[in-house]
Amino acid sequence: MNLRSDTRYAVPPGEHECLAVLRRSACPLPALETEAFAELFDRYADARVVLIGEASHGTSEFYRTRAAITRRLIEQHGFNIVAVEADWPDAAQIDRHVRWQEPADWKYDAFERFPTWMWRNREVASFCDWLAGHNQALPLERRVEFRGLDVYSLGASIEAVLAYLDKIDPQAAQAARQRYGCLTPWQDTPAQYGRSVLYGQQSCEDQVVEQLRSLLEQRLERLGHNGEAFFDAAQNARVVRAAEHYYRTMYHGSTASWNLRDRHMFDTLRSLLEHRGPQARAVVWAHNSHIGNAGATAMGWAGEFNIGELCRTAWGGEAVLIGMGTDRGEVAAASNWDEPMQIKWVRPSRRDSWEQRFLRTGLSASFTDWRGEGRDELRDVLSETLLERAIGVIYRPESERQSHYFEAVLAEQFDAWIWLEETHAVTPLGPRRPHAGEAETYPFGE
Repeated sequence: MNLRSDTRYAVPPGEHECLAVLRRSACPLPALETEAFAELFDRYADARVVLIGEASHGTSEFYRTRAAITRRLIEQHGFNIVAVEADWPDAAQIDRHVRWQEPADWKYDAFERFPTWMWRNREVASFCDWLAGHNQALPLERRVEFRGLDVYSLGASIEAVLAYLDKIDPQAAQAARQRYGCLTPWQDTPAQYGRSVLYGQQSCEDQVVEQLRSLLEQRLERLGHNGEAFFDAAQNARVVRAAEHYYRTMYHGSTASWNLRDRHMFDTLRSLLEHRGPQARAVVWAHNSHIGNAGATAMGWAGEFNIGELCRTAWGGEAVLIGMGTDRGEVAAASNWDEPMQIKWVRPSRRDSWEQRFLRTGLSASFTDWRGEGRDELRDVLSETLLERAIGVIYRPESERQSHYFEAVLAEQFDAWIWLEETHAVTPLGPRRPHAGEAETYPFGE
């Protein structure tokens, strides 16, 4: 194979054999819509959980590739839960839409907080429209769920618990309002709650734990009446407990808050599987930094763990971890938290990165799987420690080495890798529906 003349494809001395192994092992990716693409992922038919990562939250090809894999796993192999790195109440609006439980115009009403474009985009909307169509002819108990795993929805989850209790037990709702009253001043600025506790104000931990305990004590009774509504309320109460802990912990160091967040996401996934029953099987969508085994990265070496590592520990070979990477292109991202979304140019990857290693194979789009027997040579090639790029909702190309690269051993981090050489930004949906007091022209992403 002749590599391109671009100097970025030049092969450093000693890498020829490594690249030859990668080329032999990689499957060039067919078009997403083809049967040939879908068949590549039939190898995961027997998995309990398939976790599909992304190198950034704002890349169209990552979303569309992940959706195509998920469609195959749902249609042909019986996967019945899609669990994503999103807040539970927002994802619940999509879930109600795709399972035909009640009208839910999530494209206008959900994902109102920064970063709005991460889930309110055309790529996600296209998949959800497909999922609603897939579910339409199925009985309710067989419809595929769309669920959120994340921990940030303190205010929305409190409101959801109270709304549930108002309907079924006004006295319990009154007690819940008293307990959650401790957090009321901080619902819109939860990070300030953590700071206030740090500087001596009494925490609300006892109250949120007591509210969750009170709700769960009625589990058997409530499940018999409306199990789905109770499950949703109980999960929102768990989110409130985890969010209170998260914001109280965040000022004590990033490792503790990261671990709390990923532990919550794993616990939520496990609850979803248990609630669905023995036939439950899930596809998880999240960033590579959550999906890949943290123990094989600088994150883990510094004491952090993640949902991928916890899934591998819990389910062994029944958990499949798939990463995705790109060399260059566009990404939807902001420069700082709570700032407007921009379409940014992604710099070509560093020469000492895994992205550069796959770039030098000369394959523009490929799929490489190193699970099972007969893959020792490939695993050896992928067992170096190289840099890997991670772009979240913030992208600062001017400080890319410090802010967007970390060391990783790819062979231990993932079970497979999808390479897409040049990628483009997601397309956000139009302006969300304004609330009372907001202008009709309220800008998207502001």
